Amino acid sequence: MVKVPAYPPRLGPLAFYKEALSIVVPVMLQTLVTGLISLVDNFMVAGLGDSKMAAVNTANQINFIYMVILNTVCTAGGIYLSQHRGASDAEGMKQAFRFKFLMATLFGAAHTIVCLAFPEALIRMMLGGNLQGDEIVREGARFMRSVAPSFIPMAFAAAIGTAFRDIGVTKVPLLVSSTAAVACTIFNWIFIYGNIGAPRLEVVGAGVATDIARMIEFLAFALIIAKKKPSFAFNPRLIFAIDRRIFGSILSRSGMMLFSETAWVVSETIITALYNGRGGAETVAGMAAGWTIANLIFLVFPAIHTATGVIVGSTLGAGKLEEGRRKAKWIMSGSFIFGAFASLAAAAATLAIPLVFGNLTAEARLVTRGLVFVIAAYLPVWCLLNAQFAVSRSGGDTAMGLWVDVGVTYAVFIPAAFIIAKFTSLGPVALFGIAKVSDIPKALVASWWLKKEHWVRNLAEVAEEPHPG
Repeated sequence: MVKVPAYPPRLGPLAFYKEALSIVVPVMLQTLVTGLISLVDNFMVAGLGDSKMAAVNTANQINFIYMVILNTVCTAGGIYLSQHRGASDAEGMKQAFRFKFLMATLFGAAHTIVCLAFPEALIRMMLGGNLQGDEIVREGARFMRSVAPSFIPMAFAAAIGTAFRDIGVTKVPLLVSSTAAVACTIFNWIFIYGNIGAPRLEVVGAGVATDIARMIEFLAFALIIAKKKPSFAFNPRLIFAIDRRIFGSILSRSGMMLFSETAWVVSETIITALYNGRGGAETVAGMAAGWTIANLIFLVFPAIHTATGVIVGSTLGAGKLEEGRRKAKWIMSGSFIFGAFASLAAAAATLAIPLVFGNLTAEARLVTRGLVFVIAAYLPVWCLLNAQFAVSRSGGDTAMGLWVDVGVTYAVFIPAAFIIAKFTSLGPVALFGIAKVSDIPKALVASWWLKKEHWVRNLAEVAEEPHPG
């Protein structure tokens, strides 16, 4: 007689989800704290009016591209760091962390130069013919130049913080990021409005506050590494002691990830420019406020990626491939259910819009409310998609992004967005919501690809030969 399991085939036992939650909760708290501080920041900037809030948030949409690239190189290194942890290979972990640190620094320096040299051109590109474009460009460029010094410290902190997550240590990044977020809020209050005798810098003050907070974040991480000496840490004098074989392997996989993530972020930039062109400052400010609220709910995404990397990646790195298959299935099913609860939370969050964004015009708040409801509707699918990508990457399979982020996005999403923008008079929220229907075929294509099991592999085997130290 066949014994029937006590749980559905696609759902894991309660003990598994308790293990996942022990990783997920600190990551969610870290993201929540950062998101709440971002909400406070936007509340402060909103007090300057629709145009200045639109300027800061348009600049941050450009910085979002940098953050996606930064997250990609850290994720690529993290795939190997988690698997080498599963194989108990400390030197392999150090090589993976070197990759994170060096590549993050490289991209941080490049973004700093671009934002100092061409802020006006970048911001104008994002506005899509907005009716109040000149004022938004002027104020956005001032903010972008003021915030540029934060990008390299941000790169350092991202490399270190994600490395702690990769080994399952989630409380350290939570503590450090919370401290930096509180500092950012305090300095925003001081410099935006000129409190306690400081000059009133308005949008420039928001940039200065970010610079200080990012430097505090990096210095805190550096002190913790020096004191705790985690297994991935290396002697700074040996920063260029690279194992070319491992570095090249990570680089080849991150190259494919970078291509697919860049394709995705370009598509998001295109639709942002399209919906920003549907009105004046109230459209840009309203959509930006909506994304600020949504980012509080999006705390589920890094939590899903971290839990998957730690649990599935370490299991595969230990050579337990069948167990890795089961855990991956359980995480994807749990993520969809998780997304349903996140959807309810997003819908409830609309009640706070009049309180938090009372300084915005009524038209801007209406846009904000509509966007949050659309996002709430898509959250279960987005959580599933994030889990699918996390599973694929936990085993080093980065090719799925070519089918999903390049294939579906450019065959369906982008054409749909342009057709809606050109041939209809739909507002920004409707334009975004209809175009995003393409995320459903994305999830179907991702499911088809995962069944090929290119991700079921032990990447730590590449570290069998000696390392340079």
